[in-house]
Amino acid sequence: MRHSQLKAFHHVALMGGFSRAAEALLLTQPAISEQVRKLEQDHDVLLFHRERKRVRLTEAGEQLFLLTKRFFEIEKQIEDYMSETSAAIDGELRIIADSAHHVTDILGRFRRRYPDVAISLRAGNTEDILEALRAYDAEIGVVGNLPSGKDMASIDLGATEITAFAAKGFLPASKKSISLQELAELPLIFRETGSKTRQYMEEEAAKHAITLTPVIVAEGREAVREVVASGAGIGFVSEAEYVQDDRLMKIRLENLSIRMSETIVHLTQRHDVKVIRAFMELASAAQIEK
Repeated sequence: MRHSQLKAFHHVALMGGFSRAAEALLLTQPAISEQVRKLEQDHDVLLFHRERKRVRLTEAGEQLFLLTKRFFEIEKQIEDYMSETSAAIDGELRIIADSAHHVTDILGRFRRRYPDVAISLRAGNTEDILEALRAYDAEIGVVGNLPSGKDMASIDLGATEITAFAAKGFLPASKKSISLQELAELPLIFRETGSKTRQYMEEEAAKHAITLTPVIVAEGREAVREVVASGAGIGFVSEAEYVQDDRLMKIRLENLSIRMSETIVHLTQRHDVKVIRAFMELASAAQIEK
């Protein structure tokens, strides 16, 4: 197995095609195709489904792609180590968060200090975030109530209680709090399966032999807010993530204290990746200042 074969495979998988991989590596498409074909032939394995002008990874290809992500990242770390005298940090920082609210200040600081780093931010629930981190599809995650495990390094951002909210006029203006029993009789708007807010509400209700059934399931916190604002039902969010909105009113959950913590995380084995280390250092400093 040659380094050039792995590099060709990795770039085809990364770029989604042989032509784009050839452009990225400044090689011809036949040269890239031959490297991948030789890799498959030497190891008697099919790595891509070839469908006219597009390719798809096979199951074996998916597994190898995860390994080559790690392999070429380690190679980059070696290059960084060998040129450690250079203080400049560049590259890409991909963040996936259940709520961007928790990292906006840190992102501003990071951008000012490291202007050569390309930053992308996307939303996801806890399951999405941990899956992306473990698949090397993101560097930093922001999750609610991190599951136990040693594969993630973390910084605790604190915890706040879960609150209900509804469109103004959906309930009487005098209604400032609500019980689980009352919620069971009202239309509820939940996030998708995998949301910790939804999980904790369902678990708390189950302790009291109450079933909370959503009439609408919306993917993402912003989608839930818009559906609730339309008057379709009652939603739930942590206090820290509740956005003041003239269309909405908060409703306290009676006799309940369900707290949602927020945590910045990254894959422990990627601690030495420069952009990850730099971001976590800034995040730690920001927490100390609070």
